[in-house]
Amino acid sequence: NEKYLYCKKTCYLCNVMTKFSVLISTFCFLILFFSCGKSEKEKEQISRAQRIEMARADSAALKIATVPTMDCLPIFLAIEDSAFQKAGIDVRIRRCNAQLDGDTLIAGGHIEGIVTDLFRAERLQKNGTPLKYVAATNAYWRLIANKKSRVNEIKQLSDKLVAMTRFSATDYLADLAIDSVKPKNEVYRIQINDVHTRLKMLLNNEIDAMLLPEPHATTATLYKNAVLMDSRDKNIHAGVIAFRVNALKSKKRRQQLQVFVKVYNQMCDSINQKGVKAYSSVISKYMGGDAKTISALPSFHYQHATSPRQRDINVAQRWKK
Repeated sequence: NEKYLYCKKTCYLCNVMTKFSVLISTFCFLILFFSCGKSEKEKEQISRAQRIEMARADSAALKIATVPTMDCLPIFLAIEDSAFQKAGIDVRIRRCNAQLDGDTLIAGGHIEGIVTDLFRAERLQKNGTPLKYVAATNAYWRLIANKKSRVNEIKQLSDKLVAMTRFSATDYLADLAIDSVKPKNEVYRIQINDVHTRLKMLLNNEIDAMLLPEPHATTATLYKNAVLMDSRDKNIHAGVIAFRVNALKSKKRRQQLQVFVKVYNQMCDSINQKGVKAYSSVISKYMGGDAKTISALPSFHYQHATSPRQRDINVAQRWKK
């Protein structure tokens, strides 16, 4: 009897404890469930608020389209050193491998400024995007022939393929080169907008010749490809930094531009003082230049932000027509 009573009490206690455990587990589950639900909702609300704030900040920032070329080095350096931020403005770059991408952004009003050439800039204006030329850059291009094409002179480009970008400085320079010698047969110009892709095609022996900016032109010469023409020898300075006129109607944008120019000039001074090779990490990060290319780069001089020469603007306008 005693054993029976003991077992009965034990079973009763076990039942009570089991029911109590179930209640505790259910209660904890409900707390966890509702707290997780609330947390997810809060996260969603926070995420949405963050997205709105990010969009607002991006809209207020001064946005500039760049290309992976040496004329953009002062801007890239200012971004890396947080020089714009220290000067009190938020400058954001839109990195484009092709000028066409920058054209699309500025024509659509998505950015305020662009690093380009006068030939493309004049075309943008013709198509309804008025621009203010803020700075002439030191951009230049070289016409380089694939060593396997056995082309050592421009006249030998007859029946050959030349890579360039339409309605740009490279298009104009191709015209200039071909017209200077008038090859017997047609020279076929192939539009390759992405400058990295253009260089790869040359190194992979997929095309006969092309026009390249720096540092890509230096990379091409390191592989023993022949230089047929250099735009610097033609007294052509087509590189430019331009801003949308409509964007500059805002007083805030004009103030941002003033600070941008001040910082840009400081970066130019720094590069001129130390040399481009002192900023090899910036060149590698933003332009893709390897150590050999950077080591072989020629010297560059970066002038303060000044308007392009009227002579160069006239050349671009005449060619556009």
